[in-house]
Amino acid sequence: MILRPVAALMIALSLAACQSVDVAPAKPTLAIPASWRASSGPASPAEQQWWRSFHDSHLNRYVDQALGNNSDVLIARERINEYQARVYAADGGLFPSLDGQVSATRARSQSAATGLPVYGALYRGSLTASYDVDIWGVNRRTADAAQASLEAQQAAAAAADLTVAASVASGYITLLALDEQLRVTQSTLKAREEAFTLAKRQYETGYSSRLELMQSDSELRSTRAQIPQVQNQIARQENALSLLLGGNPGAIARSADFDVLTPLRIPSQLPSSLLNRRPDIVQAERQLIATDATLAASRASLLPSINLTATGSLQDRTLPGLLDNPLELWSVGGSILAPLLNRQALNAQVDIAQSQRNQAMYRYEQTVRNAFKEVNDSLDAIARFGEQLTELVAQQEVAQETLRIAQNRYRNGYSSYLDVLDAQRTLFSVQTSVVQAKNNLLLAQIDLYKALGGGWSEKMPGGATGVPTLR
Repeated sequence: MILRPVAALMIALSLAACQSVDVAPAKPTLAIPASWRASSGPASPAEQQWWRSFHDSHLNRYVDQALGNNSDVLIARERINEYQARVYAADGGLFPSLDGQVSATRARSQSAATGLPVYGALYRGSLTASYDVDIWGVNRRTADAAQASLEAQQAAAAAADLTVAASVASGYITLLALDEQLRVTQSTLKAREEAFTLAKRQYETGYSSRLELMQSDSELRSTRAQIPQVQNQIARQENALSLLLGGNPGAIARSADFDVLTPLRIPSQLPSSLLNRRPDIVQAERQLIATDATLAASRASLLPSINLTATGSLQDRTLPGLLDNPLELWSVGGSILAPLLNRQALNAQVDIAQSQRNQAMYRYEQTVRNAFKEVNDSLDAIARFGEQLTELVAQQEVAQETLRIAQNRYRNGYSSYLDVLDAQRTLFSVQTSVVQAKNNLLLAQIDLYKALGGGWSEKMPGGATGVPTLR
């Protein structure tokens, strides 16, 4: 009769052992494009300090400051410490546990023989060792999931660094563009003040009508009204950049000449390391690996587990005796726990882990596709804004010459002041468009840096090309 429960347990163990806890790694079904839509793109290893390519000492200092003080960066780095502790905790399940306890009791009793009070002390000590035999790899899989999650957080911290650096660079370049726009507006204001002075003199001497004087005055005031708006935009941009740097809103020191910043030439080579260096892709891949390990651990929880225990205890009336004596009472044993009646809950946990793994795989595929989209968008923007800037610069030269001719004809009485006003408006509009187009071009290049996970070198080391595998 005693052997029947044991036999039943052995049969349950044998049936459970027939189940497989192995989980095949998730295999995304991505169709990787053979090339970018554009015919150009960087193809060399990532340069971590890509912002130095703009050769602006203020920008270099601000990015370094933001990477040391920005709240998003600091939070991401602190999460690494949190997940490092999770790894330590998960690794602890791979080793036996040992607990010790010491207690002391002081008691007063009455002697039956003499009737006098008797005082006594009793010291007890115990040790308990326990080890969960990881037959099916539950603890190992849990530790693997914790390690992959840690690597995902490290990639997330790298992504935060990249995002903050790109935001600082974009904010700084936009600030320089606003400075240039203010300079153009102030230069136009000065020219219109001179034009108003000329129109006033022409009116006073009878060479022009009051209508022309009013038109000149209107254009002067219109230009003057735009300066406070640009100054407000500059102040707001300075405040936003100050917050990115981890400081309070305030003024930002910067270079005085927007023309110093020039777009860099992109080498005409196919990228070969995009999928290996983008931190968000690395993060998604590590998260996918973590869900693989979690699924394996959930499946293994359906199988019986074995736990080995050893306990020992002793007691003595003196503390030195407690420390000197060996264990007086001890026991060594083991237990087998097989899930029988709660399998529905355990199977549900497996289904949850399976769904989470699938979600991680779809997020991984989405991240990779989004990476190709961002690179293609940035390459196309760089090409289009470059073409636009070339045409606008040429138009600016034409507009400047047109204004010069119109002013000469007006001074000599060959044309009305309306021609001068039209030429001034055209030049001011084109100059503003040149600044905006150049700013868009530089921002598109920063977007390309961010999309590629870093910068690039002019020369491709080793001549390697092509797109790497995903896993």
